[in-house]
Amino acid sequence: MLLNGRNFISIAKLSRTSKQLLRQFWCATPAHMNVNIKGRDLLTLQNYTADELKYLLWMASDLKQRIKHEGEYLPLMQGKSLAMIFEKRSTRTRLSAETGFALLGGHASFLTTQDIHLGTNESLTDTARVLSSMTNAILARVYDHNDLDLMAKEATIPIINGLSNLYHPLQILADYLTLQEHFGGLKGLSIAWIGDGNNVLQSFMTSAAKLGMHLRIATPRGFEPHPKITKIAEQNSKEYGTKLLLTTDPLEAADSANVLVTDTWISMGQEEEKKERLKAFQGYQITMQTAKSAASNWTFLHCLPRKPEEVDDEVFYSPQSLVFQEAENRKWTIMAVMVSLLTDYSPQLQKPTF
Repeated sequence: MLLNGRNFISIAKLSRTSKQLLRQFWCATPAHMNVNIKGRDLLTLQNYTADELKYLLWMASDLKQRIKHEGEYLPLMQGKSLAMIFEKRSTRTRLSAETGFALLGGHASFLTTQDIHLGTNESLTDTARVLSSMTNAILARVYDHNDLDLMAKEATIPIINGLSNLYHPLQILADYLTLQEHFGGLKGLSIAWIGDGNNVLQSFMTSAAKLGMHLRIATPRGFEPHPKITKIAEQNSKEYGTKLLLTTDPLEAADSANVLVTDTWISMGQEEEKKERLKAFQGYQITMQTAKSAASNWTFLHCLPRKPEEVDDEVFYSPQSLVFQEAENRKWTIMAVMVSLLTDYSPQLQKPTF
């Protein structure tokens, strides 16, 4: 209900046009304008403050509600184009970016190393400069994170990390949106990572504490996260008053955790290490036995694609598994990133409690 003079007005009885006008009024208030990340790069979540991360999640919730649930058409990307450079295969990142950008009225171009001269007949520097003159943003999935840093230096448009050897920020935003939807908030949640010290984990490590979440990490010896990123996680944990555990014992990591999460043990480019890795990760499969150590309200996340040695079917297809909601949310969070970096649009839903 809203107070208008001396009369109360029921929002439910308003027309769609009236609701949109009302939302525009709400958006103009200062409380909605305290974060502005337009024109920024998104290479790692470490470069984003707690308020900026919350803003992106708020934006994703807003777009999901207005477009999916209310059936609105928001051509916020009309007249804009996105260059998508992919050195690695992709299902969720590619589909979420292509369909999401199109749903917002824009055009995305999918480019592999077989399609353009990148790294063969043309330098990364020249490619970044050329694409800057033709598109509004570049989303790149690369092997070497340094390539993203170079592109960000040379480009005059936002560079978005679609996955690198160090980070996978778009995945983590989708994970946080999924947990926000499920638990109704993020602060105080305990996340147990059981698996490889990879790019997905390292994105958790550079952001979870900022949102008030605790991290419990189990990796085999020799497969720990990068020492520099571990140091960042320790600093974040101290600054934001959260707990950080690093262990080699999966059950210790799972102890009282609200979220059990893992990823592939053998990433693209590591196929030759398969035999060695499968041996090193024995005992790391997430099962219902693992879940017995977790909190009673435990959930399960996996960024996909999944292999049975990482998590058994009983957990993966259980009611506690949020993996397919998580996969869908890749779309809404990547749309939120695009809208936030390329437009002046502000969320029109009430800000969620984080």
